[in-house]
Amino acid sequence: MEKFAPLNLTPDELVRFTPEWKGERFEDGRPKVPDGIIERMRHVTITQAWGVLRGEGYHWQFEGDFFCTQPGKVLVGRAVTAMYMPRREDLRTLVFEQAHAAGCIGDQVSWPIDPLLPGDVYVADVFGKVKDGPVIGDNLSTSIYAKTGNGVVHDAAVRDFEGIRELENFVTFCRGIHPSVATPTVVLVGINCPVRIGGVTVMPGDVVLGRDNGVIFIPPHLAEKVVITSEIVRLRDIFGKMCLREGRYTPGEIDRRWEPHIEQDFQNWLQEHVDELPVPASTIQHYLENPTW
Repeated sequence: MEKFAPLNLTPDELVRFTPEWKGERFEDGRPKVPDGIIERMRHVTITQAWGVLRGEGYHWQFEGDFFCTQPGKVLVGRAVTAMYMPRREDLRTLVFEQAHAAGCIGDQVSWPIDPLLPGDVYVADVFGKVKDGPVIGDNLSTSIYAKTGNGVVHDAAVRDFEGIRELENFVTFCRGIHPSVATPTVVLVGINCPVRIGGVTVMPGDVVLGRDNGVIFIPPHLAEKVVITSEIVRLRDIFGKMCLREGRYTPGEIDRRWEPHIEQDFQNWLQEHVDELPVPASTIQHYLENPTW
């Protein structure tokens, strides 16, 4: 999509805005975190991801107090962002003129849907509006789901909840339900630009992880570290509980930083069961080569 609004980032600009990412990118410039990492992210907890990001100096990546339309399901994917602002006539006129000249069809709420790809998560900054906040109803939700097979993070209310709920795998995190419509009160000023979701700055290409009523936005260059760290924590948990059941170690020995002999026992167990454990063998090998990870 051509640049049509003040805050749209071109592919070259997106590369400059995400310099830490050294891997593959989409045509629009967004970092393309590998599919394998995205799929493994489904098993990561919010707390595990939060701990890694805090350790890397990213202190404001989690936003809570969302309403999830599919309770208990997990939302994972790469962010495509959209920024809405309160309606202002001169800005709205400019945006619509440039959008139509760039080939955008229909109303502004459909424009961010056009560039969506399979696995994307549409992340819309509608500044938390509830009344007059719904940009998304069941029709747009159906269109988004058809293109992405995924859900959305909508920092506002949604409408037509009954229809949205029927899309069983369209996992939506929003601020509530309201029958009103946002279109007359907002103007779309950017697609694939930095946006603010509550207290978080979200970049295009961030990995979105939503669980229960909270969402964490993971910078793409840290996605693999988040996944591997989570998998190692999971292995430690499996080993620790096994040792407690067997009476091999006491709760006091397991529920703290492990002594060297327990660490060695853990490493031996990993080597003996590398093909039986519920994480990739590459994670186990990585840990054995870097036991301080």
